[in-house]
Amino acid sequence: MSLPTTEDIVDDLSFFDDWEDKYKYIIDLGKSLPAFDDEWRTPERLVKGCQSSVWIQPGSQQDAVKGEVLTFSVDSDAIIVRGLLGLVLSALNHKTPEEILLFDISAFFESLDLERHLSPTRGNGLRSIVNRIKNIAQSVA
Repeated sequence: MSLPTTEDIVDDLSFFDDWEDKYKYIIDLGKSLPAFDDEWRTPERLVKGCQSSVWIQPGSQQDAVKGEVLTFSVDSDAIIVRGLLGLVLSALNHKTPEEILLFDISAFFESLDLERHLSPTRGNGLRSIVNRIKNIAQSVA
C-alpha cells in the first residue's frame, strides 16, 4: 500500500475535530508502512535525538520521469512515531535529492497543526528524523 500524498493527509486530517481522532489516523498511517528488515536495526541507521528508537535505511531507484529518486525504509519501536514517520515519508520518499532539500516540511507540519500537539521531546525527534533524511539528500545532491 502506498502512502497518501501530503495534500491528502492535510485534507483527511481536516475532517477530524479532535486530536484523539487525528492521532488514530496518524497511528494507522504508521501501520501501513512496509515491514523493516531486522538486519537494518544497526547503530549507524539509528537516528540520534529521538526519544524512541528510529531507524532509517536509505536507498534509490530510477523513476521514469524524475530520474534517480531516494527511497527510505523506516521503523520505530513507538507506534505514534511510526505514524509520524509515515507523515515524513509522504512528503520526502520517492523524491529527488533536490525535491527533498526544497520541500518545506515545517510548512507541512504547520498546516497539520502538528508540533503544537507533540511533546517537546517528540518534536525534537521529528526534527532529527527530517534532518537525517535531508542530510542524506544533501550528500547525494
